[in-house]
Amino acid sequence: MAAEKTDGLILRVTDFSETSRVVVVFTRDFGKISALAKGGRRLKGPFESALDLLAHCRVVFLRKSSSGLDLLTEAQLLGRFRPQEKDLSCLYAGYYVAELLLSLTEEYDPHPQLFQAALEALEAFGRREDLRRGVARFELVLLRELGQLPDFEACVACGAPLTEGRTFGFWVSQGGLICPDCQREEFSQITIHAGTAAALRVLAGEGDQAWRRLQLSPQQDKELKRVTTSAISHVLGRRPKLLNHLP
Repeated sequence: MAAEKTDGLILRVTDFSETSRVVVVFTRDFGKISALAKGGRRLKGPFESALDLLAHCRVVFLRKSSSGLDLLTEAQLLGRFRPQEKDLSCLYAGYYVAELLLSLTEEYDPHPQLFQAALEALEAFGRREDLRRGVARFELVLLRELGQLPDFEACVACGAPLTEGRTFGFWVSQGGLICPDCQREEFSQITIHAGTAAALRVLAGEGDQAWRRLQLSPQQDKELKRVTTSAISHVLGRRPKLLNHLP
């Protein structure tokens, strides 16, 4: 078995024996892996106390050909998730990132851009930047990488482009926004304004940092959360557990 080396985020750590642990790691190059860390509970060993939840590590592991656990042989700490002291919202936001990666990604399905988005989100939470904006950015990148990003460019019913000065409905089961002309009372939908639709497009954008400069009004923040919560819950099949602890 050849050793694989990559960067990863620790998503879950479970004691396996008196000396070992089972860890779930979301890696940049291989996606999610589950591995046995022999000696992972010892203070001194090949893991250097790196196996903490949401730690950013450089890991070395042996990939098993069968359905069993991979074998983690090294973990070098690159950075820890450090939320502001006594700021539970930032802490829960980090846990929320872990919950979504655990629940919605598959083993050995790499998404380098999603890995980078998770790192950026955790760093932003630690600096106590706009928490809601950072959470929404990660949610939308996750949906994009999974091929589940709703259409925020045009009406999903008639294809008409979305224009300023109007309100739109978000139709989660059809994956996008509905213009006023196509809205019906029987549709289960969330109403948002044009400014929120524009903010969603910026936050979901690929390859730039324009989302960091985005300033959200209280109304936009509320509407945006309703849209992303609905979309994530629809893909997950339930409401994420950590959402109740986020602002």
